[in-house]
Amino acid sequence: MPKNTSSHSKGCKNLNEWLCYLETLHNTEIDLGLSRIGKVAKRLNINFSFARVITVAGTNGKGTTCAFLENALLEENLNEQRLTVAVYSSPHIEYFNERLRVNKIDVDDQAFITAFEQIELARADISLSYYEFTTLAAFLILMVLKPNIIILEVGLGGRLDATNIIDADVAVVTTIDLDHQAFLGNDRETIGFEKAGVFRANQHIIIGDTDAPNSVINYAEEVNHSVTNILTKEVRSRIKIREKDFTLIEQGIGKNQGLWQWQYTNHNDETICLKNLVNTHVPRDNVATALMVLKQLGVTLTTDKINALIAKTKVAGRTELFIGNKIDDCDVMLDVGHNPHAGRYLAKKLAQLKQQNKYQRITAVVAMLSDKDISNTLQPFHDVIDDWYIAQLNAPRAASIKVMSAELANFTNSVNCFDNITQAFKIANKEAQLTDLILVFGSFYTVAEIRRLLV
Repeated sequence: MPKNTSSHSKGCKNLNEWLCYLETLHNTEIDLGLSRIGKVAKRLNINFSFARVITVAGTNGKGTTCAFLENALLEENLNEQRLTVAVYSSPHIEYFNERLRVNKIDVDDQAFITAFEQIELARADISLSYYEFTTLAAFLILMVLKPNIIILEVGLGGRLDATNIIDADVAVVTTIDLDHQAFLGNDRETIGFEKAGVFRANQHIIIGDTDAPNSVINYAEEVNHSVTNILTKEVRSRIKIREKDFTLIEQGIGKNQGLWQWQYTNHNDETICLKNLVNTHVPRDNVATALMVLKQLGVTLTTDKINALIAKTKVAGRTELFIGNKIDDCDVMLDVGHNPHAGRYLAKKLAQLKQQNKYQRITAVVAMLSDKDISNTLQPFHDVIDDWYIAQLNAPRAASIKVMSAELANFTNSVNCFDNITQAFKIANKEAQLTDLILVFGSFYTVAEIRRLLV
């Protein structure tokens, strides 16, 4: 039973004190389930009927999909006025306020403090995890600000994630892969079912995985069967599946090298193709998924419009490139990738950079958490990374240098160990040539620590 600590909370004055307090409230960091948060949400009268809501779930690609949607929808009009667009995401990289932004402006401290005070009164003896408490706070703030569009990035799950107390107008699943197996299951079918739990009947459903598990597709159809007992053409038109209803195609070589096209099937079963799309800063797969969401929302898309959105969509910590601007600094790429799917994507991207002679050598600075699949996350880099610099994070569940070294020893002899990730990065940067690239990845914690040195 949680102890009654409400009197202690009255002493909390600033945001940092509140966040420290919230970390003490619940005895489990990750505690999936909608019962507790559902009860408190009911007491708080959480209601998003004033907005159109987009829920984005998946193993990887959620943040970049949300960012592309945000940029696109901010350009749209409602009653001759620009839409207001809110994005709720987690975890943050540097500052807690990054978790909720409206029209690309992070919500201020006082808004969170006011929301926390309301939740503390409403919850009474109901214990809430840090994530549940802060999610409810974001919801309360959104009810005050009333944006036209709310984009919710789902946490590690789907079916039992705190964000799933909201019935969205559009539900998206980006990719399905192995991560958080202790909570979600040990195979893609089981994990897919959990992620698909955000689906509802009579909503637009977008499945962005290029090889979606049957559990995801089946659940999308099942929730709609429950309403009509038959998947009519109208209902089917609301379910869009990658490689069936939309896809992306490499356009060619020579003068067209790097260009691609996006193809989709409209409600009249006509195939429409938008060509001459430029290289993206974020994964193309996520852009393709976001484009399908926009079409379902009735947004008009043209090649010029998409290319303008591609140019402006960059996300902190997602293949984020810092160009060396000092006489002895090489380029640095930051990526929060921390699972096998992310590892494969990053390794492929780096291999392409080497093939294009963009960099002579690539050094990796890595720190991970112990509950990640370290072996299968690092292995894809075996013939891409020239030197490894590793350290143990100063964070809960940090993977030890011994564990990471043992995994790297399976395919490299160039492993350098350090007391902390900042030291590892500084030495890597000192020893690198201007023609080299340093990749920093493995965890949000890793990127957060190094990004402070670069921004």
